[in-house]
Amino acid sequence: MKKKSFLSLMALSTAGLIALSACGADESEDAASADENNNGGDTNEAAEQEEVTLDFMHLWPQGSSPDHYRIVTEIIEEFEEMHPHVTVEMEVLENEQYKNKLQVVSSSNQLPDVGMTWPAGFLEPYVNGDLFAPLDDALEEDNMRDDFVAGTIEAYSVDDEAYALPLELNIAPVFYNQAIFDEYGVEVPETYDDLIEVIDTLSEGGMTPIALGNRDRWTGSLWYMYLADRIGGSEALNSAIDRSGSFTDERLVEAADRIQEMVDHDAFISGFNGLSDQEAKAEFMNGNAAMYLIGSWDLPNYTTNEEVPQEFRDSIDFFKFPEVDGGDGDIDSWVGGPGVGLFVAENSDVKDEAKAFVKHFTEEWGKQSVEDAGVIPGTQVNTDEVDLPDLFIDVLDELNNASDITLFADVQMSSGVAETHLNMIQSLFGEDVTPEEFAETHEEALQEDE
Repeated sequence: MKKKSFLSLMALSTAGLIALSACGADESEDAASADENNNGGDTNEAAEQEEVTLDFMHLWPQGSSPDHYRIVTEIIEEFEEMHPHVTVEMEVLENEQYKNKLQVVSSSNQLPDVGMTWPAGFLEPYVNGDLFAPLDDALEEDNMRDDFVAGTIEAYSVDDEAYALPLELNIAPVFYNQAIFDEYGVEVPETYDDLIEVIDTLSEGGMTPIALGNRDRWTGSLWYMYLADRIGGSEALNSAIDRSGSFTDERLVEAADRIQEMVDHDAFISGFNGLSDQEAKAEFMNGNAAMYLIGSWDLPNYTTNEEVPQEFRDSIDFFKFPEVDGGDGDIDSWVGGPGVGLFVAENSDVKDEAKAFVKHFTEEWGKQSVEDAGVIPGTQVNTDEVDLPDLFIDVLDELNNASDITLFADVQMSSGVAETHLNMIQSLFGEDVTPEEFAETHEEALQEDE
């Protein structure tokens, strides 16, 4: 089957993002569920149900994502109270560990009952291998499908069937430390040439311009994707991936060349190819780097996370990735898209309970995560009904006004091509390949995948 690419989220309208529909939670059709509107339903009936354990694997550890972890725990406790016969057991891993574990357990068809997945190309092999269960039945209950931002469910669908329910919607801003900018007398760059000037000024003054942990590779891909977008417009990279174009397009080669120009200007933290994203993030949050490009999932660290010093949070702002002179891109175009969603394992022994849990979790996450964790959920948000930090509102406004949102490149690609892409990103930043070799290797991998 030809791989599908979720190329953009043009359907993200302002109207779609400012209308929250709190769906009911009547799960009476589910034999393993209690009536949520009855605070647990008939306790005698629940007592007669066989006790079951539901395994849930997620990627929000308490140490690095305290607000996320707290909300997850609260939702689980609430679900267990409403379903006394169900015990939810968590396994929590960091991002890269999670991806590796998911791949290992899927090879032996030992997926958790409920877990997290990314959309599009990441999800498709699991669907094609009959590892994820379709969730359209859950979406039809209480018209739940209408609660999601337009375009998000489609990102987790294959052949018009949904295989995960979205939890996040993200764009990737360039966050920066205003105190450092003030100290070195630099201003927010509007063009790529401005960015290079800012980098030179900071570097020559002894300050690391950009925190980048490129050992994880997708972090470097964000920088490449933006340059490809600003030079060639969203069409250039998207068409190369969906095979209506070619990765040897001169605009994509030029984007690779600009990456190496940034490296030559000492834009990135020393040893960036050997640092993890978490290590690079720590340098930014400790005031040792001026800029950090990351998804809006990191907003809690700059808004609501009380473990982060208020002085630092007050100094953090963001800017749109600069335009490239002569390029075809639009400064209101973003790299981003849906983040993680919840799947149910096809071979789960507690599939009814798992679907009930996914439905309940998604509904509650949409209500709580905005205000309590500074997360943009996949469900619609009424900004008039929640108390949000200014930085969060600013990002949400940018999302409302986005001219285009291009899904992360490695998520668009099949797993094999994505691995080639990520390896080549690291080689490009390390200047182990030329821009032309970078593009040609991508094109060969994409051709073989057709």
